[in-house]
Amino acid sequence: MVNLLRKIFIKNYKDIENPIVRTKHGTLASLVGICSNFILFLAKIIIGSIAKSVSIVGDSFNNLSDMCSSTINLLGFKIASKPADKEHPYGHARFEYVAGLIVSVIIIVFGIQILMDSINAIIANDQTKIDILTLIILALAIIIKLWQGYFYRKIGKTINSISLIASSQDSLNDVLSTSVIFVASLVIYFVPNMPFSLDGVLGILVGIFVCISGIKMIKETSDPLIGVNPSHEFIQNILSDILAYPVVLDVHDVRCHMYGPAKSFMTVHVEVNAKENFMEVHDQIDNIERDINKKYGVELTIHMDPVESDNEYVNGLKKEVNELLQPYGFTIHDFRVVTGPTHTNMVFDIVLPRDNKLKEDEILKMLNEHFKGRNFYFVVNFDGDYLD
Repeated sequence: MVNLLRKIFIKNYKDIENPIVRTKHGTLASLVGICSNFILFLAKIIIGSIAKSVSIVGDSFNNLSDMCSSTINLLGFKIASKPADKEHPYGHARFEYVAGLIVSVIIIVFGIQILMDSINAIIANDQTKIDILTLIILALAIIIKLWQGYFYRKIGKTINSISLIASSQDSLNDVLSTSVIFVASLVIYFVPNMPFSLDGVLGILVGIFVCISGIKMIKETSDPLIGVNPSHEFIQNILSDILAYPVVLDVHDVRCHMYGPAKSFMTVHVEVNAKENFMEVHDQIDNIERDINKKYGVELTIHMDPVESDNEYVNGLKKEVNELLQPYGFTIHDFRVVTGPTHTNMVFDIVLPRDNKLKEDEILKMLNEHFKGRNFYFVVNFDGDYLD
């Protein structure tokens, strides 16, 4: 069903790397959400008002918030697809995350409103009147929401959209809350005169559920705005492709900045043989940057680090330092040896893992103790690990 809709409404629907095609996927998902949630809102608010059920009315406003979410997602995809301009040189793709954050806040607001209405219903001991039509509509709402959640997740995974995946989770949450209301409505249908407002109690549970869902969505949508890594698999695939080129001996100092699900900027240092023709090496580096951009859509910048790959003395020292530091989870790069008349400088970078407990002066002390009496002086730059 999902692929059929994609095929009908989106030209070249398989070309998801194309920003235009990606935007059309987001537009389709948003329009489906607007229409389906509006129908559910109308149906639930009508039957909820007739039955005087605060939980059903609250659930209808939850559908209304979902409709607003879809509308915001629609605007988000439109704005995110705008090209870069003078004020936003990296484009507008991060607005999609802003849209998801707004959706999260709306969900929490409606959750609080449901809680307040439910508490009032319990205090007043309001009784609801459930009929067969109400039960049928609630059952259909569950089925529609199940399909909607699947639809959002399918499209969200296809185009790597955080806001759509968040909407998918919200739809599944709605399935659970509506299912609870459906079961309670069955109980009320068969036991109409209860000593307390079961509907109000369930309304409180629904309100809490909605608020928790909104708080989780705030984290999911705000994390990319603060700054997170792309997936480990995504980074490793790119690094594996770079290392596959014969000119590249090793890679390090990888940095990746995301400006939206389909917009990334990456810098990486590559070690190359210092004895190679640098004009030829530079030409191959340009080819790597273009190839990676074409395959992954990443704006890649490569910095070349010349190294002596066939110097046995340097390689032996590098191996010795590696063996000393590896048990602590440290890695080294840009290793050079500069020999002088009174001492030898060992120059290199150490990458510190995020869980590192040793201080920089403690690491230098360990190096000096290991090479004591051999006239080595260490010029070390300490790097942070920006990858998972």
